[in-house]
Amino acid sequence: MPRITRPASWIQDEGIVQPLSKDKDKLSRRLHQFVPRHLPGNFFRVNLNNYKKTNALSKEDAAYLAGLIDGEGTITLVRKHRNEHRQLGVFISSTERHLLEFAKSVTGVGKITTKKTSKSAHSPGFAYAVYNRQALNLLNSLLPYLRSYKRDRAQLILNHYLACTPRNGKYTEDLLIKKGKFERAVLDTKANS
Repeated sequence: MPRITRPASWIQDEGIVQPLSKDKDKLSRRLHQFVPRHLPGNFFRVNLNNYKKTNALSKEDAAYLAGLIDGEGTITLVRKHRNEHRQLGVFISSTERHLLEFAKSVTGVGKITTKKTSKSAHSPGFAYAVYNRQALNLLNSLLPYLRSYKRDRAQLILNHYLACTPRNGKYTEDLLIKKGKFERAVLDTKANS
């Protein structure tokens, strides 16, 4: 009986994950981001494509959060991955986690992460982060109470972010030019203040 030989591409080391090519990685990301509206077993027909919206804030809570952002926060456009376009992010950093937990509970959105400490004498730091549409909703509530250059930056973002950021992530050449000008304007806001 002839011996069957397998091609070298079939042989894999057990327990070792092989890196994907860039094309396969992009496809994998796209497939994992897609959520069909009606999954099998989704008996209640819940629309899974809606994003979670921020809670309505009282004037006192909005003013307090605006103060935290003015003092310890950032409103900026960031890249989460190397080859992606910039997206809106609102951040608050603090060594007092309870302040960030308050921000998360009041807004109903966001994530708190722990920062690495470089020296043992440093206190552990934490960061609260909100991105994209949730960040837009938050900025809309906080705008009247912001006092630093971050107010100008927030106003610029509220006026132009949706117009130059397609929800599906597909940019035309004109839209890419518009997005580039918008990004420069937002990131240069502090220098002009």
